[in-house]
Amino acid sequence: MSRASVVIVGAGVMGASVAYHLAARGWRDILILDRSSGPGQGSTGAATGGFRAQYGTPVNIRLSLLARQKLLRFKEEVGADPGYVQAGYLWLATTPGELDLLQQGLSVQHAEGLREARELNAAEIAELNPALRHDLVSGGVFCPTDGFIAPLQILNGYLNAAQRMGARVQWGSEVVQVKHQNGRIASLGTTRGPIETDAVVNAAGPWAGVIAELMGVSLPVTPLRRQVAVTVPSTLLPGGMPMTIFAGDGFHFRVRDGRVLLLWPNPGVPDSPFDIRLDADWIATVTGMARERVPVLRDVAIDRASSWAGLYEMSPDKHAILGRAPGCDNLYLINGSSGHGVMHAPALGALLSELMSEGTFSSLDVDALRPERFAEGAMNPVSGLL
Repeated sequence: MSRASVVIVGAGVMGASVAYHLAARGWRDILILDRSSGPGQGSTGAATGGFRAQYGTPVNIRLSLLARQKLLRFKEEVGADPGYVQAGYLWLATTPGELDLLQQGLSVQHAEGLREARELNAAEIAELNPALRHDLVSGGVFCPTDGFIAPLQILNGYLNAAQRMGARVQWGSEVVQVKHQNGRIASLGTTRGPIETDAVVNAAGPWAGVIAELMGVSLPVTPLRRQVAVTVPSTLLPGGMPMTIFAGDGFHFRVRDGRVLLLWPNPGVPDSPFDIRLDADWIATVTGMARERVPVLRDVAIDRASSWAGLYEMSPDKHAILGRAPGCDNLYLINGSSGHGVMHAPALGALLSELMSEGTFSSLDVDALRPERFAEGAMNPVSGLL
């Protein structure tokens, strides 16, 4: 039987962040397991790379501000370029109710120190993104320090840095059995053999609920398909255009690598939650929305072969679950980020390393993310800004 001081299940950006931050704190014998054959084959590789601090709850704003600090130091500390570009996030309101929601969020953001976020009128929005059909827009909010990141560069940066400090990654390794002793996990059975360990981290993304059940823990994390329609190469929208989001229905678009990405949330495949096939009807709908709201895109075709879908890891209140698993002292949870995983991974990985090393969170108060909150009936409020 092989041995590791800690086994991290999942080599996506969350597991990689935990491994790096533990190694930086002096942990040795770190082993990351992943059932895929290499990095970026799960949700991290399917992420579109947005970064924002414009949230509606204090804890998510704090996570973003901590993550932003770490992204600004990423190249120096981790040795890789995270691709952080401050192009901004532009949220649009088409009704008074939507504008009221954005204004409420702005108040929370200012209270948490995000002073640069500001409200815009219709004329200011037209100046910031002239491609929009502005008769649809009544107002909005904008934060210039939000923008874009490069998910795979962050993932590989963390994995490579962790391995330089002695962490190991075992690809093609799936957990199939868990042995407990005295209320703790004693060993994991994997498709590549058993591993004895002192601690386990569940960083399995959309599969976290399945892994938790195998480990004897209830974890309310479920997968949710998100689709991305990609246009053919086009220069009609500038590469530095802010991420632009309609607050009412969540339709948003951005430019990446010379193409326009079109996104609009909708339910996944009924009775097949892990299905990531593209839906032709969804592509037709989101394309129609784009052509109505962004007139310059009316003659720009969709490149079906370049479009894709991936999975979010959803929690009931759409906030991350962070901490020690109830009922299992040496199992740690870093799950349920609900679409915010890549942008918050630098913060969440650092925070979990604090808990595992010091027994407490020292950088931020993240009590709102405690795993017990669901059983306690203390879920976080859910709004359009989350």
